[in-house]
Amino acid sequence: MCVRNSADGTRLAGEVWGDPDATPVILLHGSGQTRHAWSRTARALAAAGFYAITFDARGHGDSDWSPVCNYSQGAMARDLECVAAMLDGRTPALVGAGMGGSTSLLAVGERYLDAHALVLVNIAPQTQSAAVTRLQSFMRQPGGFTALDDVDAALQGIRDRPARSLNAEGLMRSVRRCDDGKYRWHWDPGFAAWPRDLARRESRLSKCARNLSLPTQLVRGQGSEVVSEAGVQAFLRLCPHAEYANVSGAGHPVAGETNDAFGDTVLRFLLRHARTDWTPSYRTTACA
Repeated sequence: MCVRNSADGTRLAGEVWGDPDATPVILLHGSGQTRHAWSRTARALAAAGFYAITFDARGHGDSDWSPVCNYSQGAMARDLECVAAMLDGRTPALVGAGMGGSTSLLAVGERYLDAHALVLVNIAPQTQSAAVTRLQSFMRQPGGFTALDDVDAALQGIRDRPARSLNAEGLMRSVRRCDDGKYRWHWDPGFAAWPRDLARRESRLSKCARNLSLPTQLVRGQGSEVVSEAGVQAFLRLCPHAEYANVSGAGHPVAGETNDAFGDTVLRFLLRHARTDWTPSYRTTACA
């Protein structure tokens, strides 16, 4: 595990795979997930000749909880900027699922940093408010489970399609065992309580989508309740050059799950588009 401090001192935990001199790819997980959601894809990217980087978002996994409870989109984008700064000026490709996709889109669209390519997994400016609200409500639940089987039952209840039970390792990525012996969610309750204005978010991310000129792919799980086909088409009107992949048999991964269903699609796109000879249009801002 490697550690990087963000601009406000929040400690971010991450991992790397592959040759540090290869084309870098930063993978960002969704709400309630951890860096481990992208582990298998990161290994595949390394085997294909990329340098893969995953990290836990602030308030998640092994990263610090924000001491001032700052879980704004801007704070997340600045964290990504600081992770990219470890590349010493080299330009990464960005792959983000859910929350991580929003962070990536914002970071590129508002020019926090430059990227070779952008992959958005199950996220677009226009989302289904009922599904988002359901996920947010789930994350606000306090937990306090006496057994991992109870954790699995809670996770099964939030999935948008039936799924196999997670093994103990997968379940422990979603919880921490407290001094009283009970399991509680690994995320900061302050993150779950952070106010989210979906209308303002859609407007902001739509502007970002219009600003995109780099190779871009939107990947949707066919069963996703968060991003509808209408949301996909709205994004493609904002970003006409983007590619679209609809992955059958996949939904919207939630806490404890991996993003493995999307790995092959992501890898194929990056092999075609994440080129080291691509000339950036602006420079990455250094992290303090």
